[in-house]
Amino acid sequence: MYKLCSLSFITTNDYNTNLQTLLTLIKQTPEKSLIVAPEVCLSGFDYGMWNEICDFAPRAIEEIKKASMNKIIILTIIEKRGDEVFNFAKVFHNGAVVYERAKAKLFRFGGEHNYFAEGSDDAIKIIEIDRIKIGILICFELRFKQLWQKLEGCDVIAVPSWWGVLRTEHFKTLTRALAILNQCYVIASDSKNEECTKMSGIIKPDGKVRRNGNKPCLEVDYIQNEIGLMRRYMDVGING
Repeated sequence: MYKLCSLSFITTNDYNTNLQTLLTLIKQTPEKSLIVAPEVCLSGFDYGMWNEICDFAPRAIEEIKKASMNKIIILTIIEKRGDEVFNFAKVFHNGAVVYERAKAKLFRFGGEHNYFAEGSDDAIKIIEIDRIKIGILICFELRFKQLWQKLEGCDVIAVPSWWGVLRTEHFKTLTRALAILNQCYVIASDSKNEECTKMSGIIKPDGKVRRNGNKPCLEVDYIQNEIGLMRRYMDVGING
């Protein structure tokens, strides 16, 4: 049985410290864990340090690969490809990056479009690892209903986020609604930095919510039957 793990911690100005925090939390999770960390948790949106962030990314990726044996790790990392910088969601499993895509909906209100190139909606899809169907929505993407439909049939939807504290109720409402509508688990991991909601949590297919609170790592059992039971009990046409 897998454990679902939602992480929440403060991202500092020291990228190596952030990496060590992440690796320590990953190490504390049991084997067969599906772990979701906050958006850009290794660097934050440190716009003045683009070269340093992009230089740090390859080493961080190699370290996370090593930590991913018998685990699934999902987070976003800032990387440069050619002349453009992207915010990449990455899925690590058994020592490899098994899926990646760039953030497709940039938070223009926060100026992200001034610094990042935008990814494609077409790259948003369901992937399957150890018979778990997984989808990812990165922070602001949570607000786009057409993206929810692309992930219909998921067992787990990961939402790595850096969500503004002024819109805390939106984050809580949307993540819960996503689980209820798709009748699946949602792992929503937000930063504990001052400007963020600090509302990491895991929502079950029936809509029951557990938030991290002061726990840097919240663990919930992944029970596949709960998804099937909910979809049979409240049949809205979701297959899987």
